Amino acid sequence: MSDPCLLPATTLAGLFARKALSPAEVLAAVLARIERLNPALNAIVTLDAAGAGAAARASESRWRAGVPLSPLDGVPFHVKDNIAVAGLPCVWGSPLFRDFVPERDELPVARLRAAGLVLLGKTNVPEFTLQGYTDNSVFGVTRNPWDPRLTPGGSSGGAVAALAAGLGPLALGTDGGGSIRRPASHAGVVGLKPSPGRVPRCDGLPAILLDLEQIGPLARTTGDLIALLSLLVAPDARDPSCRAMPPFLVPDALPRQRILYVPRFGAAPVNPEITASIAAVAVRLEGLGHAVEEGEPPFTVEELAAIFGPVGQAGLAWLLAEKGGEPTAPGLREMAAAGRGLSAAALFGAIDGIAAFRRRMAGFFGAWDLILTPAAAALPWPAKAVAPVTIARQAVGPRGHAVFTNFANIGGLPGIALPAAPAANGLPIGFQLVGASGADGLLCAMAREWEAAEPWAGRWPA
Repeated sequence: MSDPCLLPATTLAGLFARKALSPAEVLAAVLARIERLNPALNAIVTLDAAGAGAAARASESRWRAGVPLSPLDGVPFHVKDNIAVAGLPCVWGSPLFRDFVPERDELPVARLRAAGLVLLGKTNVPEFTLQGYTDNSVFGVTRNPWDPRLTPGGSSGGAVAALAAGLGPLALGTDGGGSIRRPASHAGVVGLKPSPGRVPRCDGLPAILLDLEQIGPLARTTGDLIALLSLLVAPDARDPSCRAMPPFLVPDALPRQRILYVPRFGAAPVNPEITASIAAVAVRLEGLGHAVEEGEPPFTVEELAAIFGPVGQAGLAWLLAEKGGEPTAPGLREMAAAGRGLSAAALFGAIDGIAAFRRRMAGFFGAWDLILTPAAAALPWPAKAVAPVTIARQAVGPRGHAVFTNFANIGGLPGIALPAAPAANGLPIGFQLVGASGADGLLCAMAREWEAAEPWAGRWPA
């Protein structure tokens, strides 16, 4: 049998059903791998080995009796450290939350535990999950398994590093401006930012990014991602946004999709290897029968920044006013100061801009089905650097690598990141597909078709 740490979640569950492998055996292998690899990667920052052991033994009894709680009963998963887990620290990358231990699971965690999955622990994040790399003054820096000198991105950097290293097959992340999709692209895994309301939320941390941030699944295969997402999508009255969601369905057969391929946003630079890799994706999707047309996005980077910036600034300033204290990261101190200086008119202008942008994108998806872009503009950069300072030999600001993703958050749109052909040095490259609000199932179907045509599950870091 292959190393169980390298098997997909759905494969593990099939072995449990046939009694060819047990949840306790899988957990033992995963814990041994965590002990061996995590000290160098620093992906998992809180490990609950005792709790995981009890959950695995209970799952083993259910499989033996033929009464699993779900198709993924007994499969290990980990949770990003800005998602509440009862009884485990929820540090949010900040000394201000070092001693915070929630009394309740946030709803998606509660659902996975009720489905019998085995919670391993919490994965590392940047402070307040507001930056695109993964380092903080409490736990330190997280490194990319593909090259430990480099970052896995952020803010779900710990989650993708753990997945890419085989420290568990499933993860919950969050995405407020690309924090699932960009790290997924840097680590060679698949990640979905759902439509607002697709994965109901309650009992979590303060929503400093409003509904721009969503909890979403991360996995190493599309089949695993779909299986995980299916356990999270039932409506819940405590989250009113889920009322607008159509049922989550992944079509078996895909009709021809009208895809707008956008290789760059205005003059923002893109790494040439990323450009070439995503251009090949566009050609391959056309070969799979879809109508792919290159064009410009229906917005500008400057327009998005004018909407996105005030929300994060005001949200952080509000949180700090409630909690007391200051961030340790210099960039976040500047962000909080900007938030304190915002007028109510500026904040409400940004909120009104979000509503107007969502109406415009709803009209856009009357003519198109999907948008194809790179998931990130840069390859991974040194692990302790906040962001690359140049891309394609052009100077860029702190979010120069992140230009492709936040339009989906502002627009209330689902987006998925999928592996493309890697760079010449083996570093992963990912592309992004974004669909209309509620089209999460379509994105999953496209991902499944792409993986069948261009499989990536056999790619592992040395």
